[in-house]
Amino acid sequence: MFLGIGQMAATILILYVSKLNKIVHFPDFDKSIPMKLFPLPLIYVGNHLSGLSSISKLSLPMFTVLRKFTIPLTLLLEIIILGKRYPLNIIVSIFAIIFGAFIAAGSDLSFSLEGYIFVLVNDIFTAANGVYTKQKIDPKELGKYGVLFYNACFMVIPTVIISFSTGDLQQATHFQHWTNCLFVFQFILSCLLGFLLMYSTVLCSHYNSALTTTVVGAIKNISIAYIGMLIGGDYIFSMLNFIGLNICIAGGLRYSFLTLRGNSKPAQPGDEENAFPVSKS
Repeated sequence: MFLGIGQMAATILILYVSKLNKIVHFPDFDKSIPMKLFPLPLIYVGNHLSGLSSISKLSLPMFTVLRKFTIPLTLLLEIIILGKRYPLNIIVSIFAIIFGAFIAAGSDLSFSLEGYIFVLVNDIFTAANGVYTKQKIDPKELGKYGVLFYNACFMVIPTVIISFSTGDLQQATHFQHWTNCLFVFQFILSCLLGFLLMYSTVLCSHYNSALTTTVVGAIKNISIAYIGMLIGGDYIFSMLNFIGLNICIAGGLRYSFLTLRGNSKPAQPGDEENAFPVSKS
């Protein structure tokens, strides 16, 4: 949680300095900002806490599989909230991911009910965060930089309070390696990379869709799943579980192929902000 606070602080500092130097633009604070941003700060805090709780109670491969349920939840919320429609082959790819997840979860030999509950709650928060972020990054409103900046501003105080009440803040401040230059460098790097992750996620949602961002995020976990089998130490092999993992991954790759081929083309909003340079292939 302390690392999350560091990432929020890095986001606020980077964007505020960039705004002062006219590198990026977003609205100055006024009383309408909280209503424009709501409920994103609450969703992000819930996402952060449930994610930390779930990863500590599941093996890496099973955590990766159960996180796939974010994809159909995002699809459902996009249809309900944003009014999007997707072709049948996209939907079939998504259900292949879920089918594989059911097989893998059903044969999980290290079953943890508490871990499953936390990760499914985390899936709900993640899906809601993606869809509402897509809704809020309209350049005529807060824009993507405004969403990132004010979301971090509103989240940092409640996260500090929660961190203090759980003892996390006290443990972090009394950590014995703050005098270790290598540790401090890695901590600061983690804070900066946390901002980069949030920025790239919002940028992907801005130019594509919340669903595409969710699937791309799931695809990156392919390496995590396979590495977790080999070196995580908490994965118990079974044939059905292994088959389910691979069906999940195949469905995700199929979705990515269809999206890149152009079968899914959500409307791309015009970028009316001065953005960081974005390469186009």
